[in-house]
Amino acid sequence: MTAFGYFLSCEEFTPAQLLDQARRASDAGFTRLAISDHYHPWNDAQGSSPFVWSMIGALSQSVDLPVTTLVTCPTVRLHPAVTAQAAATSSVLLGGRFTLGVGTGEALNEHVHGDRWPSFAERADMLEEAVEVMRELFTGRQVSHCGRHYAVDNARLYTVPADAPPIYVSGFGPNAAALAGRIGDGFVTMAPDRELVEEFRSAGGAGKQVIGGVKVCWNEDRDKAVDLVLRLWPTELLPGELAQILPTPAHFEQASELVTSEMISDAVNCGNDTDRHIATLRSYVEAGFDEVYVGQIGPDNEAFFDNYRSAVLPALPG
Repeated sequence: MTAFGYFLSCEEFTPAQLLDQARRASDAGFTRLAISDHYHPWNDAQGSSPFVWSMIGALSQSVDLPVTTLVTCPTVRLHPAVTAQAAATSSVLLGGRFTLGVGTGEALNEHVHGDRWPSFAERADMLEEAVEVMRELFTGRQVSHCGRHYAVDNARLYTVPADAPPIYVSGFGPNAAALAGRIGDGFVTMAPDRELVEEFRSAGGAGKQVIGGVKVCWNEDRDKAVDLVLRLWPTELLPGELAQILPTPAHFEQASELVTSEMISDAVNCGNDTDRHIATLRSYVEAGFDEVYVGQIGPDNEAFFDNYRSAVLPALPG
């Protein structure tokens, strides 16, 4: 049975707006929340990027829903020992209803210390070691570690939940899916790709959760919705590894000049066609996803939540 949650985009909304959306999502019938972890927005038009761990603390006091990071990179900007402390505290605040979604990251967020941006193979190796370090720290025992990428010297987390937070690994190709199957408690991927889900399951992910997310733009005027997506989220349509290697919002704005309104209209669910919104989410159910998070693009949140409450969510299995 697939559960449906709401995706909080830190890149597009202020802290107050995100908290308001979380409350509206709960009232609308969404059963969980996901939240992005960004140092920069993808472009200046989005215009926001609050610190995710502060936001999770605020969410824990505002709504009674589970929260998942989609996703945190625990390898460059934050050391895995620091990420482990943040995740453990978040899980305590949420009464154990916290999932740590992790990934190999984007240069956009991780280059800020001035470090070299590694290749995917190196980043995947770093992520595997980071997950190992975090799992050791979640035990609450004193940990020392000297590995290829990280050193930990007599570190101990004194605030830990009764059960370690699950770690879900993000990936968009077969190699990442295989890594998630091997080291993750679950798999995060955005597109409803049944073959990728099967790759994860065959690589050790049998019986583990698969979660995904999709951005939509509910608006009574479909052309206006397309224009909003083109202005705010053209990056959704950038191909290949551009999202991982471009370092600044300005670079993403340059690359996004290649994205057209026609491309947005074909690829992103824009407008107020209830059946189309239902069909979009059903595609994830049919691909074998256990959780799906929906993010609304643009300011028309009230209409989005009203229609998802009354028409979209009631029509979905669950």
